[in-house]
Amino acid sequence: MSEQNKAIIREMVELAFNQRDVAALDRYVAEDFVELDPVPGQGPGREGFKQVLTDLLGAFPDLRWTTEEQIAEGDTVVSRFQWSGTHAGDFAGIPATGKHVTVKGVVIDRVVDGLMVASRILMDDLGMLRQLGVISTGPS
Repeated sequence: MSEQNKAIIREMVELAFNQRDVAALDRYVAEDFVELDPVPGQGPGREGFKQVLTDLLGAFPDLRWTTEEQIAEGDTVVSRFQWSGTHAGDFAGIPATGKHVTVKGVVIDRVVDGLMVASRILMDDLGMLRQLGVISTGPS
């Protein structure tokens, strides 16, 4: 089951994130999905997740998500990832900067009966804000 759950997460990422088929989330994410660490303002359930992804793809239209490592046990899948893209649209109130960013992180997903039911994403937001030039990298 763990291998099947890893495959479900990889397929979802490829279709929804890399191929920009946000509607594909309907096949991979439970309607009552729970984001354990939601983005500020994120709505509930699958529809809230779809909106967050739509906003992310709007802000970084060339976004590419790469799963670098996955481990799974039971219904839990842990993925170490990296995504990159060019900031070409408003993102979290930050106007487009035109800068290319690379962001690393880990996501912990729970998959039950073939659907992602819960998720927690831990991402290097500070590093991303520094790459966007929103936060200083320190004294020069």
